[in-house]
Amino acid sequence: MYSAVWPLVYLLPSNTCDQSFIIKYEWKIMSKTVGLNLEAVYNLDLSDEQKDHLLNQIEEVLVALRRVIRATDLHSKFLAKTTGLTAPQILLLQSLRDKGQITIGELANEMSLSQATVTTIVDRLEKRKLLFRQRSETDKRKVHAHLTDEAIELLKNAPIPLQDQFTRQFGDLQEWEQTMIISALKRVAQMMDAQHIDAAPVLDIGLLDRHDTEIESHPAFKVRPK
Repeated sequence: MYSAVWPLVYLLPSNTCDQSFIIKYEWKIMSKTVGLNLEAVYNLDLSDEQKDHLLNQIEEVLVALRRVIRATDLHSKFLAKTTGLTAPQILLLQSLRDKGQITIGELANEMSLSQATVTTIVDRLEKRKLLFRQRSETDKRKVHAHLTDEAIELLKNAPIPLQDQFTRQFGDLQEWEQTMIISALKRVAQMMDAQHIDAAPVLDIGLLDRHDTEIESHPAFKVRPK
């Protein structure tokens, strides 16, 4: 029979400097987290071998999901510690650098975020003197955002956002592979009853327009007791 019939997978950072993880299989926690009912699995009209195989398959999926979540957590925290910025803030600064003179509305379209969210992020970055607003010389109704010299220097040494790494590698895949991944992830979201949750195309944890210091207090970054 299946040898790890107790647990879901969760990852804990170790005390070692390489930030390795301890993987525990806590099926009771899994059942609360994703609604998996072990009894329901064992009540299926399957042989014991088929049930064990199904549980192993479920475990592989959950481990993969947890790794994605954990990688996002760790990278967001790393960005906050090295730059004092969140992933959305860095992405916004990069968009300004790449596009040059651009309005808040155009910036929102570029990042596929709401204008209200982008405005809040711009406000925070302006307070940190990483960008400034200026009215267009040709059309006074338009206000453009511009990077400061400090922001330009910061971007030179800023780590590459996890989203950029994913985008590059995803772009290298064959079209059929991309379609397969999109289809599978959409199906997973549906299976977790998350298809109706409003989400922006930004690989990050927490509110996209949060203050940079709020990242440390986010539940995702609280280390679980051993």
